Amino acid sequence: MLMDYFSKIWAIMWKDIRGELRTKEIFSSMFIFSLLVLVIFNFSIDLLEVNPLDIAQGVLWIAFTFSGILGLNRSFLFEKENDCIQGLMLTPVDRSVIYFGKMLGNLVFMLVMEAITVPVFVVLFNISIYDKIFSLIIVIFLGTLGFVTVGTLFSAMSVNIKAREVMLPILLFPIVVPIIIAAVKSTGLILSGSPFGEIVSWLKLIIVFDIIYLVVSFLSFEYIIEE
Repeated sequence: MLMDYFSKIWAIMWKDIRGELRTKEIFSSMFIFSLLVLVIFNFSIDLLEVNPLDIAQGVLWIAFTFSGILGLNRSFLFEKENDCIQGLMLTPVDRSVIYFGKMLGNLVFMLVMEAITVPVFVVLFNISIYDKIFSLIIVIFLGTLGFVTVGTLFSAMSVNIKAREVMLPILLFPIVVPIIIAAVKSTGLILSGSPFGEIVSWLKLIIVFDIIYLVVSFLSFEYIIEE
């Protein structure tokens, strides 16, 4: 029974991934935007006068956050075309399967974008992360998970709104502020070489909000998608 549940989640996630492999619309727009943010900040700040470690973590998460919004905006947009969302809802699966499938698809897109963005960030800001890569991966993954968890819910909520490109960030940003702040603080401590023990409290905060957002999104998605 459990394997069948996960296989249905995988089917929905793989459908999104295959569609993206054909069009490359979501990933290309996310990566180009994140690259643009890094380049603009790099050329607008004199790194000879400003310590890169004072701003790097904020720049990195600005790139991740706003690029993620672009991806989330298109998450349910493809399903809306030709009423494909109705086809999903008519399939004999629990509504949570649709949520987890879409959420995991969005998570994969963001993680791939981040995996390519981070090396560019390291080169532009001349920051060494080779001895901190494991801690950085943990923070980026947990922060992205919380962002995508609640972002997928709001993406489904805003898909039928004409001004969805505006409404999604308005709805999402106030909710994900705790995760973004904790992720920025954690990233800053990692980049500055602080011991892992100093980062744990921020990681705990991210994990708590990840769990809260996941439970709330899981319980409320069925009612939102029906609307």
